[in-house]
Amino acid sequence: PPPGLYLRDYNLFYFADRMNDSSGSDVGGNFEVFAYAQAPRLIWITPQKFLGGYYGMDVLVPFLYQEVEAGPYNDSEFGLGDIFFEPITLSWHWQQFDAAVGYGIWTPTGDDEPVAPVTPGKGYWSHMVTLGGTWYPDLEKTWSVSILGRYEIHTEQDTTDTTRGDTLSIEGGIGKALSKSFEVGVVGYCQQQVTDDRGTPGSGDLDQVWGLGPEIGYTCKGGVIATARYICELGALGRPQGNTVTLTLTKRF
Repeated sequence: PPPGLYLRDYNLFYFADRMNDSSGSDVGGNFEVFAYAQAPRLIWITPQKFLGGYYGMDVLVPFLYQEVEAGPYNDSEFGLGDIFFEPITLSWHWQQFDAAVGYGIWTPTGDDEPVAPVTPGKGYWSHMVTLGGTWYPDLEKTWSVSILGRYEIHTEQDTTDTTRGDTLSIEGGIGKALSKSFEVGVVGYCQQQVTDDRGTPGSGDLDQVWGLGPEIGYTCKGGVIATARYICELGALGRPQGNTVTLTLTKRF
């Protein structure tokens, strides 16, 4: 966004009853997962510029509830997740194009137990680089085409002496503003593990997933922007395949 102080509140629901193997086939059996994340994010975009872009920073504090049932295992847990700090962002705004780049780090603040998949923490640090842009094809900016990429480099998990492979996530969408306060669009994402896990024996298969669905946005009275999206996952390899519902509220101060 342009210079200012913003508060965003992410509410994400994820549910799945299918676990795919590395070839994309359902492994069958008794499997269900439900997760809810509530994550406030404070964003400060300063009026200061570097390389022509506005300098900013942000912090995100997630709270997670997860419930997993797989065969004889059945457990749930709620707690503070891994806090994300992004000390560096640069953003540029031209007549019909916006662009941004950032660097942040996920900190292992959440409780983690390697044998308990419901714990809210990962147990390791992760560096994340972000690059994205939005193009407005028409002068009135009623149409928008956006894409955002994130690359994560994970460090070793001390309790298991293992290191998860690097992760590439790409999301984007095409939107149409029907009025000054209402917008509709189609959004999607793809996440791919791009390097092998280290420190643990395995098949060498890299997990991936992609999803697609609708999104709507509405600017409420008082300047609060609400966006809601539903995404159906497809093509999952070596991971659950489910559905995501997200409600995001944004307020500028």
